[in-house]
Amino acid sequence: MAYVTVPKDLSKIKTKVFFGLTKRQLICFTPAVLLGVPLFFLLKESAGNSTATLCMMMVMLPFFLLAMYEKNGQPLEVILKQMIETKFIRPKNRPYQTNNFYEALARQRDLEMEVKRIVQNRKNGGKGKTHRQREKGRG
Repeated sequence: MAYVTVPKDLSKIKTKVFFGLTKRQLICFTPAVLLGVPLFFLLKESAGNSTATLCMMMVMLPFFLLAMYEKNGQPLEVILKQMIETKFIRPKNRPYQTNNFYEALARQRDLEMEVKRIVQNRKNGGKGKTHRQREKGRG
């Protein structure tokens, strides 16, 4: 009796649209065929069969890779985009930065004290300098 194994992970199964190909494969194979086959026939007379075949394969290969290559569930264009971002767009040196809670408390305390000084200064008739004015005078 014949039996068929059923995979347990059904997320990797893709629906076939036409000739056992997925929609993505059809979209990628169509321009490959539309560019590669006429190129072969144009180059066959002048360059010979083997050169025309190699040129056709070189033109069609990127389309086939886009259609077929997949790593960790991600297609080739997503992988290429991530590689370009890491190599060229994002900074190479990304130091680890933390937001120190105690420094934030110290900044908050300094700001509250400055507000108190400003309020007292206004009550005293505007005599004296604010904390920021004193800091500017030092530098």
